[in-house]
Amino acid sequence: MNETMACPITGLKKILLATDGSLHSEKALKEAVNLAKTCGTKLYVVSVIEVNQEYASMAPNVVERAEQEALALLSEIKRCVEKEGIDVEMITHEGEEAWKLIVEEAEAKNADMIIMGSHGRTGLSRLLMGSVTAKVIGHARCKVLVVPA
Repeated sequence: MNETMACPITGLKKILLATDGSLHSEKALKEAVNLAKTCGTKLYVVSVIEVNQEYASMAPNVVERAEQEALALLSEIKRCVEKEGIDVEMITHEGEEAWKLIVEEAEAKNADMIIMGSHGRTGLSRLLMGSVTAKVIGHARCKVLVVPA
């Protein structure tokens, strides 16, 4: 499908999937792939490594390992998504506020929808809907599809 044409079913042209490799993200990936395949839309997949600079300077090996895990995750996702014939682009970011980086990436790519799981695998965010998910919903200018467990 031409990138400028919207899906006749959903009206979507571009989807941004936010993933961290958690079970919730895997379910969101399935939904994103189904939508992108059905509609022929471009799929962007973003993984954010949440670190603050102080922590990064004190434990660089932990951050480096997280970067390697994120790149391995994106590589595997890309391989699987391309098998489905979907145009996909992988993106990684590192920063203190994952939600902000996700929202900024969606705006930069002019995404029509962000798809993400209801919980991530980081700390206290597992207790509620997910602090990253809640903030993305509150700040995104596009539609947000939250895939529950």
